Amino acid sequence: MKQISNMSRRSFLLRSAAVGGGLMLEVTLPKSGLAEAEQTRAEAERTPEVTAWILIRPDDTITIRVARVEMGQGSFTGLPMLVAEELGCDWSKVQAEYASTSEHLKRNRIFRTMLTGGSRSIRDSQEYLRTAGAAARLMLTSAAARRWGVPVAECVAANSLITHTPTQRQVGFGAVAAEAAALDIPENPPLKDPADWTILGQPAQRFDIPDKVTGKTAFAIDTRLPGMVYAAIAQCPVFGGSLKSVDAKKISDMRGVVKVVRLEDAVVVVAKESWWNAQQALRALPIEWDFGEHANVSSDSILEFLREGIQLEKAPVSRHEGDIDSAFASAATTIEADYYAPYLEHATMEPQNCTALYTEKRVDVWAPAQNSEATVAVTAETADVPVSRVEVHKVHLGGGFGRRGLYIEFVRQAVRIAKTMPGTPVQLIWSREEDIQHGRYRPVALVRMRAALNASGEPSAWSVRQAEQSIFSAVRPHLIRDGVDIVGVRTFVDAPYAFPNMHMEYAMRNTHVPPGPWRAVAHTHNPFFRESFIDELAHAAGQDPYQFRRTLLQTPQASKDLAILDAVAEAAGWDSPLPEGVHRGIAVQDAYGSYTAAVIEASVNGKGELTIQRVVVGIDCGYVANPDSVRAQLEGSVVYGLTAALYGEITIKAGRVEQSNFHDYQMMRLAEMPTVEVILKPTGGFWGGAGEPGMAPLAPALCNAIFAATGKRIRSLPLKNHDLRPA
Repeated sequence: MKQISNMSRRSFLLRSAAVGGGLMLEVTLPKSGLAEAEQTRAEAERTPEVTAWILIRPDDTITIRVARVEMGQGSFTGLPMLVAEELGCDWSKVQAEYASTSEHLKRNRIFRTMLTGGSRSIRDSQEYLRTAGAAARLMLTSAAARRWGVPVAECVAANSLITHTPTQRQVGFGAVAAEAAALDIPENPPLKDPADWTILGQPAQRFDIPDKVTGKTAFAIDTRLPGMVYAAIAQCPVFGGSLKSVDAKKISDMRGVVKVVRLEDAVVVVAKESWWNAQQALRALPIEWDFGEHANVSSDSILEFLREGIQLEKAPVSRHEGDIDSAFASAATTIEADYYAPYLEHATMEPQNCTALYTEKRVDVWAPAQNSEATVAVTAETADVPVSRVEVHKVHLGGGFGRRGLYIEFVRQAVRIAKTMPGTPVQLIWSREEDIQHGRYRPVALVRMRAALNASGEPSAWSVRQAEQSIFSAVRPHLIRDGVDIVGVRTFVDAPYAFPNMHMEYAMRNTHVPPGPWRAVAHTHNPFFRESFIDELAHAAGQDPYQFRRTLLQTPQASKDLAILDAVAEAAGWDSPLPEGVHRGIAVQDAYGSYTAAVIEASVNGKGELTIQRVVVGIDCGYVANPDSVRAQLEGSVVYGLTAALYGEITIKAGRVEQSNFHDYQMMRLAEMPTVEVILKPTGGFWGGAGEPGMAPLAPALCNAIFAATGKRIRSLPLKNHDLRPA
């Protein structure tokens, strides 16, 4: 028998290329130190690796490697389910582990990608992961057939057993794993028909939940290393400002203080014993800032900047169909409205942090990053070392929501500090105040929409002018085409509604406030604009808002939007009577390859107090890996999405963020939560996302319900800024 560990590097690369696999386990430093980590590595090297994603031990325990990160969305379980389904294994014997980033890079990015974001973990990797499982199943079957001296066609793999059908002889996966590992990997193994799935589509207990419930999970912020020191940071309150001076002598005698580190736009205090020591010293440190040219910027001045964009004579065109001018000239009714959405912060429960250990041999980093490849690159650049000398230890994230994807400045900061203290582990933690006041915010946006109805109340024209900040103009310029941020215009340029004449424009209005992807990105505020305005048109036409949408979705391209809209309306009992004072709102939106809709039931009393009684939200994501995870993602979207609609707002005064903690950046409370009903309607034939699409229809469905209850049209968020007393 030939063990995989005896293969040459060249032969390994040749055979692993078929499935894009990897070799080594991720190495982390447990509390007991390097010795235990090296023992873990040694054990892994002795375990047969059937394909790069799959380790099978003699006792039939199967380890499936995960290249993405778990941040609450369930991918640490859903991704192994893809492999296990095609492998034909006993799911109860499966466990998951993170794939090593360093080995991924050494082997020419053989795990394809380690980026987690855009609801892509399952939908982007499902094919090559299922292929990896199918290839391993054929290899195990072939190894058993060779052992028995029988044709492979007479052998079947299922439930971690290979059975020779004519004789009913059986052997476990673990018994032939080493032999299978020595075989060539099939390049195009056939995949199962979805009708034959036994793991995919069935509820599965998530691997990450038990340890989270019992408190055993170690997030990046829980990293503890011998001799570790702690760092607290204060960054210039005004974005784009810089550090002028600090008086380090004032805190030199404070408990545990090790040093003060000056950065271009920040100052760091490093202390022994605890982060609290460092934070208390930082608060006592006299700091002088140069606020720069943006110290007079406010939310009002930013809104005026957006209004200038709305009023431009011309702006880059994002979509044009038909003759918009003629349609408006002949309109029986014209409706026009401006809608606004503010900056939003991610507010991850685990604040930004990073632990870094810099030595002459290598740099180790523990960080809650959504892209470990980018973390390696940032670390190597900051430490001025080759990528081969960087080890990023992957951990579960205490929330992500897009904050830790494109922007991981906390990693760069930690590595810079650690480089001044070779051999000493440094843990940098942002305070909650720093986290909220130095985020990468969902962009502010102002949108003017105008529509025409003919004498029969049918929509004949729709124009849109967006004035908003671009997330990607600075970091991914290829997403800017002819002046249009192609991500920022989603939900408008791809709207499924059948307007015969459309004209849409995009006025980019970038400010000094740093923007970033926020859960669902453009599919948070743009659906609020679009679906609320569609409701306005339905009201102007004197039609039921659900039936009005149905009329506009009668095209083949809109069939899935229509189907999920119908499914949710039926589940909510759209035409059924409601208790007195309770009213319904509806919205539909496709996002991240999936199709979603929501109906919300709400009431507003005479004092203007809003109560949300019920949320019915549905999704068609094509195929479902783990229905429990999809359901949980939609339930979580309700909490996150309604929180933003009710309270979410980052405001700017004197160039800086006014909010600082959860007392003024409010979260939804348990007592406010409505009944939530999730409708899963997977139609098959495609793989859509689940982590973000559920966000899209919530704000408009809620605001449409409020209009039904009060007669007041909500055209700006959050709702806390509105007097909801009935008109």
